[in-house]
Amino acid sequence: MMKLDQRELQLGDRPLLVGVLNVTPDSFSDGGKYLDPDSAYAHAFEMEEAGADIIDIGAESTRPGSPRISEAEELRRLVPVLKRLKNKLSVPVMVDTYKAGVAEKAIEHGAEFINDASGLTFDPGLAKVVAQRDIGLVINHMRGAPDSWAKLPPMPDPMGGVMFDLGASVNRAMRAGVDRSRIIVDPGLGFGKRKEQNFTLIELLPAMSKLEQPMMIGPSRKSFLGVFDPKQPDYATAAAVAACVLNGAHMIRVHDVAAMKIIIDTSNAILRSTES
Repeated sequence: MMKLDQRELQLGDRPLLVGVLNVTPDSFSDGGKYLDPDSAYAHAFEMEEAGADIIDIGAESTRPGSPRISEAEELRRLVPVLKRLKNKLSVPVMVDTYKAGVAEKAIEHGAEFINDASGLTFDPGLAKVVAQRDIGLVINHMRGAPDSWAKLPPMPDPMGGVMFDLGASVNRAMRAGVDRSRIIVDPGLGFGKRKEQNFTLIELLPAMSKLEQPMMIGPSRKSFLGVFDPKQPDYATAAAVAACVLNGAHMIRVHDVAAMKIIIDTSNAILRSTES
């Protein structure tokens, strides 16, 4: 049971479905589609209705090669959406940011989770902001930065490296005052890993239980699965989501909530049937 400022979330009975809402002009799968605050507001409710347990809002793209944006620009995109959604949804809002200033404003406007794609490596002050409130913190693993990923060599030991770095980030968060019971870890699929190494991370996901933290993972429409075609059913994401469920993920980030809820529910039923 994860206790937050406004609610408690049960983790473990079934994977929580995290619906992705990009309010950016350049995200890899739906760039610009929900940049308008009214469109973003409507889509958040569509995802909630379709079964999302959490709405995950990002205002800065982390696609490969993407440039960093200023705090002011990130807030310009994010705050109008948060203002519209505050106290309107029945599910919590998660905000993707690595900037302490953005995290502080997001929490003021109702965010109950902060998802730091950099794993506290870009702005260590973010953990202190989170520690001041009963907010969940997702620590995502990232090698380098999006504009340098293409130049990085392969990881010699993908899961070993991910677990070592995440363990260090969890310790940094706790030293800053974040309660361990509110920390979630994410192996960061696609974030500085070569194509085949992402499949390895999904296969070895059960090893992350050694960190003794809930696990979130985001395979949806990642480039290592192949080119996403919005005109075709997303079979590649469905297969990856099923594997993540069967390998113990507690939370799964997806773009197509309605379709992936079927995959998650079915995969979880199979998993639970083997445990009975």
